[in-house]
Amino acid sequence: MSLERVFRHDEALFEFLWCPVCGTEAFTHIPFEGVFCTECNTSVTCRESPESRGYDEAVIITFDATTTWNLHVDEKLRRPLPDDEAQVKILGAPGDYHVDWWAPTTTEDWTPVKRNEFADDSEPEAVSHLA
Repeated sequence: MSLERVFRHDEALFEFLWCPVCGTEAFTHIPFEGVFCTECNTSVTCRESPESRGYDEAVIITFDATTTWNLHVDEKLRRPLPDDEAQVKILGAPGDYHVDWWAPTTTEDWTPVKRNEFADDSEPEAVSHLA
């Protein structure tokens, strides 16, 4: 039996990351509860990938929409996740991250919201609020 270790990631990873439900780049860390999207409350879990292909970091991010709310955003300004969950694999290093893959694979049936896809141009960019 092996124990899965949760890797603590630096803020640079969350500065690259965005929510595939609503497109925002702002996340909040609630101690002992986890990390959540500040706009729609989608839960975010990070874990190290078993393979890195030589990159400094290989991280699998799981977005869980079972806790997602939409109190202040028009329903058409968010995209539901298939079966309430999606994963993305991020490779790289601070300042040079890129997406390796999405699961489920992006298709006509589901595509993650792009970074700031629904953002109002008059508002300043979101800032990460990780503690």
